[in-house]
Amino acid sequence: MRRVAGLVLSGLGAFLIVLALLTRFVVTGEVVKFPLNESSVSTLVATNASYFSPASLAEEQGATLHDTLTVVGDNASGNSARAVWNEFSYIYDETNSQVVQYSTERLAFDRRSGELINCCGTAVGTSSPLHVSGLGYVWPLGAQKQTYQVFDTTLLKPEPAVYRGTAVVDGLTTYKYVETVPPTKDGTQTLPGSLVGVKDAQSVTLDEYDQSSTTEFVDPVTGSPVDAVSTQHVYLVNSSGAQVLDLLNAHFTTSPASVASFVRTSKSKGAEISLVSVILPIVFGLVGLIVLVMGIILVLTSREELEYDDDYEDEYGELTA
Repeated sequence: MRRVAGLVLSGLGAFLIVLALLTRFVVTGEVVKFPLNESSVSTLVATNASYFSPASLAEEQGATLHDTLTVVGDNASGNSARAVWNEFSYIYDETNSQVVQYSTERLAFDRRSGELINCCGTAVGTSSPLHVSGLGYVWPLGAQKQTYQVFDTTLLKPEPAVYRGTAVVDGLTTYKYVETVPPTKDGTQTLPGSLVGVKDAQSVTLDEYDQSSTTEFVDPVTGSPVDAVSTQHVYLVNSSGAQVLDLLNAHFTTSPASVASFVRTSKSKGAEISLVSVILPIVFGLVGLIVLVMGIILVLTSREELEYDDDYEDEYGELTA
């Protein structure tokens, strides 16, 4: 009986050890991914901002701007390897009660590395088809302390986001990545000459420049940004290179409510990742090892008892013969 119990326990222990390895190296890869059905709304706020208003044909100053970002996953276009998300950005001037600008983008990316994929109708505004590379909405699962290439949706090319240390955001330790874009020509704009002090020309075409700095605070476990600070300066220059008009000059910060929501979600996902990739494999492995050792001990002791009984019977038989 002891031998049978030992064999059963040994088999169960070996099964649990194999299950631990499968959970860690197979199940984790299949389960821990960015979702297909993403649905989130966040707000960034800029105070004392300035921008050019097409409605009034004048530069508005001292405005409070709200940039509402809505991200929705396209389940039908995604699969086990890739996700496709759509983002809608809507900037509204709360001070002057008018729309500043809005934009759309659609990006596909690897569900574990966050790397952008050229497929599924990738587009930024009216720029489509479009070749993309680098990271988009998210960082890799298990982000590292290194520089990543992040696709800039204004310049339509990847820019380096440099690791700049750690920061605690609402109790969550994050990695800080900084992307800095020096003044870069980003096309041209044609507008009435009177708006830029050229009175003898009905219209003028000027170079448009973009200058920005974006700091993102990323949960390294889930690869999800939980906070962001962004300074954006888009302006026009004349033929001599002098700035003549601000199209947008604003310093955006993520609202406290949005940060709190992102942190809660990230902590929840982080706990799930830890359960599947760390806790369950350790528990299965330790329990399996203990059960396996118990089984082996039972099998070995059953053999010793069997040998003892055989010796005793031989000796008893000789004495009574």
